[in-house]
Amino acid sequence: MAMDDQLPAPGASRAAAQSELHLHHWRDPQVVALALLAMSAGFGQFGAVAALGNVARTFGHLTSGASLADQAGLSGTELGVGLAIIRLASLGSLPLAGVADRFGRRRTLIASCVLGLVITVSSAASPGYWWFVIVFALGRPMLSTTNALAGVSAAEETSSLERAKAIALITAGYGIGTGLIAFIHGLVGGPLGFRGLVGLAVMPLVLMPAIARRVEEPDRFARRAIAGEYSLPVLSAVAPEFRKRLLTVSVITFALSIITGPADSFVYLYAQNVVHMRGAETSAMVAAAGVTGLCGLLLGRFLADRIGRRPTVALALASMAGLGILTYSGSATAVLVGYVLGVLAAGTLAPAAGAFLNELFPTSIRASVAGWQVCAGVLGATAGLLAFGAIADIGNRFGTAAVATFLPALSGTLLLLLLPETAGRELEDIWPASKRGS
Repeated sequence: MAMDDQLPAPGASRAAAQSELHLHHWRDPQVVALALLAMSAGFGQFGAVAALGNVARTFGHLTSGASLADQAGLSGTELGVGLAIIRLASLGSLPLAGVADRFGRRRTLIASCVLGLVITVSSAASPGYWWFVIVFALGRPMLSTTNALAGVSAAEETSSLERAKAIALITAGYGIGTGLIAFIHGLVGGPLGFRGLVGLAVMPLVLMPAIARRVEEPDRFARRAIAGEYSLPVLSAVAPEFRKRLLTVSVITFALSIITGPADSFVYLYAQNVVHMRGAETSAMVAAAGVTGLCGLLLGRFLADRIGRRPTVALALASMAGLGILTYSGSATAVLVGYVLGVLAAGTLAPAAGAFLNELFPTSIRASVAGWQVCAGVLGATAGLLAFGAIADIGNRFGTAAVATFLPALSGTLLLLLLPETAGRELEDIWPASKRGS
């Protein structure tokens, strides 16, 4: 059978490999440090989204009209194009993530996080909307790389029984970072303005020396590097026998991001400038979503190990699409319920999808594959943002935009049937040395 149809049967490789590898519990400091890097990346990356309403008011022109441009300050097309440019900038994470397959996870993680945060802080000084978009976009590839490699490192640092939990912790870290900046915006976003909010990315920079001391090179990668089992980054690292599977997971990621791009990026603008939720209400919504997001992570890691990676991913994707449509259906209550439960669905998705992706490819190309998934996500989110923004501009129809954008993307879940189930399998079983490294 073809590679995509089955996995190698479990064998003696597991016991031998596990006894030689230095693996960690998901709560060990080395994994927690990776979660803190993901949190720093989330805090920096989400500043543009959380402050989007402030950015539109600062550089746009508010009137009493009924159009989105009148209520928000900038048109849906301008906002969509700006967000799309910021998303597209993450394409730069493809070569950056691929570098980690050649030069190591640790140094690439730390360098990308520090540089990304420095550029993000500098965007606070932007003199205009498009200047802000360009400068903020320059830092995004580094922060996207940080988040992607944190998941790769966590997967390589843990056993099968710990992997979904470790990925859940990385996701929780990223979620805390994005939620924290959104929560601060809801409480004091007005007085701070977008410059103050974006400038807060200096805080994780201060903590970086302490975090970096706990980050280590995963044993699985270190052994491949010592053996010389690596190739040039990016495309050449993904040998022809893996490219069919790479294409399959990339299309799934593309479809998922068509939903998550608009669902995540427009929600605060919609809540504040269209349905006119107060700042305290937005903060309460974010706080509630923090609780449901944690519940989703716990549920996701349970389902990923009990019923499998594939069914958990499919269930979560369908839920995210339906709840995204509810969020933009026209009332403050719908925003609250749709967003809070949507975060629950996203939390459920993360452990299964993260573990699944890292188990589907060997260590020698795992970081490069993560870079390709960032790119697929960027392209999907960009397509979703442009389509959503253009439709929303027609009569301020956010509900119509959600239905037209999210429902077609659900067809991507059918491709899950082309991938093997990996739950309960060690990387050494799935990818023995004869198959280009574990």
